[in-house]
Amino acid sequence: MRMTPLMLTWILGPALAAADPSPTLPPGPGKAIVETQCVRCHDTVRLANGRTRAGWADVIAQMNNIGATVAPAEEDVLADYLAAHFAPRPAPPATIVAGSVKVSFREWDVATRGAFPHDPLATADGALWYTGQKGSLLGRVDPRSGGIREYPTKVADSGPHGLVADVAGAIWFTANYRGYIGRLDPATGIITEYDMPDPGARDPHTPIFDHRGVLWFTVQGGNRVGRLVPATGKVTLAAVPTPRALPYGIVVDSHGVPFFAEFGTHQLASIDPETMAIHEYVLPNPATRPRRIAITSDDVLWYSDYARGFLGRYDPRTGAAREWPSPGGAGAQPYAITALDDVIWYCETGVEPNTLVRFDPRSEKFQSWPIPAGGGVVRHMMPTREHGLALAESGVGKVALVTIQ
Repeated sequence: MRMTPLMLTWILGPALAAADPSPTLPPGPGKAIVETQCVRCHDTVRLANGRTRAGWADVIAQMNNIGATVAPAEEDVLADYLAAHFAPRPAPPATIVAGSVKVSFREWDVATRGAFPHDPLATADGALWYTGQKGSLLGRVDPRSGGIREYPTKVADSGPHGLVADVAGAIWFTANYRGYIGRLDPATGIITEYDMPDPGARDPHTPIFDHRGVLWFTVQGGNRVGRLVPATGKVTLAAVPTPRALPYGIVVDSHGVPFFAEFGTHQLASIDPETMAIHEYVLPNPATRPRRIAITSDDVLWYSDYARGFLGRYDPRTGAAREWPSPGGAGAQPYAITALDDVIWYCETGVEPNTLVRFDPRSEKFQSWPIPAGGGVVRHMMPTREHGLALAESGVGKVALVTIQ
């Protein structure tokens, strides 16, 4: 197995390819595997964050899902070595900032244990959907009854990731492990697949509809942005100019222009909806790694700086940028983010428990709350029609609705 830069960076983090080699690899049966098959192209800085043995085994499985081939005889040796020498570090405790806003949480266990709910979706009928990435399924929670129905994908091990609904109520998802976009008809359970026209676009990531009903999506490891026209089923791809940019979160502005975060570098970008030309915007700090983005009614972009623990603001019209340190500090790992009534909400995922954070751009004041079940890394969130929030709590196997009083 030879891990490409995109594979290892996708799994371990964007700082991997850029940082100085650290730490050193201790002696052991798996050291040679790491040296000859992993770090000959990469440094080891992200290994220091650590994982459990099950976590490292899962990393190996995920690499296989995106194109790597790990020999069965090497899997246990590699997982044992990494678990022995790169165990998980305890997360710092959450920092809670008091304030006047009150919120309440309702959380549900997903129906399939271990399904790993990655992204949430609040639909017009009041339902809460989720992608079960490791279970290769979509799920629907009825918040009134608590009933859950799950829809398995036709293609095995598809790795459903992002989730969005069209105006007719169909549910669209990105098949992150199998390189297609799926459309689910909730009434019939029928799923239609739209394959990528280029095998290099192997891992479609986050989808969003523009105002004309065109589906846009990022392709993280494949370093592309895609456009799917539902009426024709045609998929068109554009390569991101910066190598290994890792296009991640995506939003659409009031003029129908998609903007996306480049998680592999310190840039945001836009794509022309007609020509698909990509324009990149450089953020001030080279260490910034914007993971997801939100947009307010003035078309200003807000980003979660996962690497540095900051909340950022960028105006693409003027190039003006500002940043605020997140309450949890440098290791807070802000991740999921959205805008609701021009107030910014996001989650800190590097603290225990994960926190829900509110930032008011007018007063520049923070307020935060612990997520009751811990969060387990909240990777995505979105507003509901009731002016609340929908969250997926991946590591604890739950989804949640937040009511803001």
